[in-house]
Amino acid sequence: MSADELVYRRVFRAPRELVWRCLTEPEELAQFWGPRGMTTPRDGIVVELSVGGRFETLMVGDSGSHLMVATFTEVVPPVRLAWVEPATGVHTTGTLTDLGDGSTEVVIHQRHVPEPMRSPEARAGFLTSLDELEAHLARLTRGERP
Repeated sequence: MSADELVYRRVFRAPRELVWRCLTEPEELAQFWGPRGMTTPRDGIVVELSVGGRFETLMVGDSGSHLMVATFTEVVPPVRLAWVEPATGVHTTGTLTDLGDGSTEVVIHQRHVPEPMRSPEARAGFLTSLDELEAHLARLTRGERP
C-alpha cells in the first residue's frame, strides 16, 4: 500500500443485502453519510447506480457545506461499489463480504487520497460516518425507522 492510500475495515451485524441497500439508496444514505456534526439531506443525494452514473452527496454542517461529486466506476451488487471523485482524484472501492453468520465485513479502500484527507482528524471523521452507519443498521435490524 502506498502513502496516498487508506483502508478502513468494519464488520456490521447486518446481512450484506441490507448493508448494500444502505450504501446505495439515497433514503438510507441520508441517515448516516458524512462525519459526525454534518448531515446529508435526502434532496442533496444523487445515486445513478451504474458504471458511469453520478454519485453526489451534499454534506451540511455548522462550518459550511461540502459537495462530493463522483462517477461510479464499478457496480457489482451486493459485492463491490467503486467511484472516482474528479475534483480530488480519490478512487474509493467498497467491498462487502457475507461472513455467513448474518454479519457483513466492509472494506473501504481509497487511493490517490490528498494529504489533508489523510490527516488523523480527517480519518477520525470518516470513522464517525462508519459509526453512524453501524447505528443505522442496528436500528434497521431491530425493525426501527428513524
